[in-house]
Amino acid sequence: MTGLIEHLEGYLGPIRGGWAQDADGEEMPFQIAWFDQGAGEGVVSFATLGLGRYPLRLPEAGRTIRHELLMLADSETAATGLLPHLVQQVGEQAVRYGRPFLCGEVIGPRGPLLPGSLLEAFYVAMPVYFPDDFAVCESPDGPIVIAWLVPITAGEARYVAFNGWNAFEDRLVEQDPDLTSFSRQSIVL
Repeated sequence: MTGLIEHLEGYLGPIRGGWAQDADGEEMPFQIAWFDQGAGEGVVSFATLGLGRYPLRLPEAGRTIRHELLMLADSETAATGLLPHLVQQVGEQAVRYGRPFLCGEVIGPRGPLLPGSLLEAFYVAMPVYFPDDFAVCESPDGPIVIAWLVPITAGEARYVAFNGWNAFEDRLVEQDPDLTSFSRQSIVL
């Protein structure tokens, strides 16, 4: 896992903190790390460490991939202490079902991600706020894909379901919302 930590710290800065136990004090199957840097000023990052140890089967391809999850947030939202739990839930879902989250996939909606937020789901994307080299960590056991969990509204989730991820990403490029803000409004669909 040293190669993964070096890879993440090379783009996100030193690890500021981390979690290996859930809110009940139970050991998690992977860790969550908090990094002081993200994609721009005032943005921090949370990433799984060790999720990549689990080979996750692609549903139709019959092969496995390994990935780690990344979440970006403004430092004010990060200070609430609620974000590691969200990353943990999604990572544990991947382990439980033995399948990775693929780019363009929507997880949820399941109600507000944070109190008072309009965001209710995650859209899985390549970490496009970073250089291309960040998206895959080469490790001795093979490549580890970094999957970015982008918080989205229920309306945006429906848009992806009915129009596809290409159309949704076109809207994102056109409107350029702050995808690190948990207080943002829905884009115009």
